[in-house]
Amino acid sequence: MVDDERRWLILVMSLSGRAGSTRMRIWRALRSMGAAVLRDGVYLLPASPARHQALQHQADAIQALEGKTLLLEVGDTSMETREVLPSLFDRDSNYQELLEAVAHWQQECPSLEEREAQRRLLQLQRRFQAIVEIDFFPGAAKEQAVMALADAEATYNRSFVPDEPKATRGEIPRLECSEFRGRLWATRRHLWVDRVASAWLIQRFIDPEARFLWMESPEQCPAEALGFDFDGAAFTHVDDKVTFEVLLASFGLVADGALVRLGELVHYLDVGGAPVPEAAGLKLMLSGARERCPDDDALLAHMNVVLDDVYLAFSGVAATAR
Repeated sequence: MVDDERRWLILVMSLSGRAGSTRMRIWRALRSMGAAVLRDGVYLLPASPARHQALQHQADAIQALEGKTLLLEVGDTSMETREVLPSLFDRDSNYQELLEAVAHWQQECPSLEEREAQRRLLQLQRRFQAIVEIDFFPGAAKEQAVMALADAEATYNRSFVPDEPKATRGEIPRLECSEFRGRLWATRRHLWVDRVASAWLIQRFIDPEARFLWMESPEQCPAEALGFDFDGAAFTHVDDKVTFEVLLASFGLVADGALVRLGELVHYLDVGGAPVPEAAGLKLMLSGARERCPDDDALLAHMNVVLDDVYLAFSGVAATAR
């Protein structure tokens, strides 16, 4: 076998004409996987264990209805195959439709209520993830969508989270957690992603005895308090890092892969950037918690549990990757 030979899965299926509704259900399932149609009843996917299992599941369903199936894994060794088959999975039109929808949302955002703007943005982010899952040969169109969604997230924050701090420039000093125990930490009230995640990080990894002050404005910050995530705070945006990421760097927590991944999620939701698959779910949970919790103390207590779960999930992923 050629070292760089690409592997393909081919499902050949045949059902009686009376199985019209079943045929449609199976066709929809194959379409949701991103399968290409070579001819009637012949479907193609790039090989992977997960896709093989998914196609086998469909084959079993067909056989249970007394249909016929053949599932093959083959390699491509000809130049013609290498050039032709990937083009069957071109998702440029899907991305183009998404870009048009994002542009429309950008135009409407200033006139929308916050909840409606957020709902529509979440739909666009989920739509992007659905395309990515079946984009087996990504190219420039995906990068354009990434940039458009990052800009959309930034537009949302400018419109509905207007007091985001401006990034400073400079080195981030290395600090010791032991010197920051039992301190008073202060940030703006009505917690949003970076502030609530930073407060969680402080409690869980930096200062387990931390006390928090939620301020109406930064001018209310007491001299003895450690401010975070506002202009002039002890810990705030530096260069391209949001406050959560600055805290990671300040206290030597960047060796924890799960925290770094959580930082990428917070970064995207706070200032945009490369989309993170879990971002839409976390944003939705935080939005619901803000509606239900009577104050920021209750909100932090609720989100601590959520972020604990996200951290543990990311820790499991990191361990699997190793």
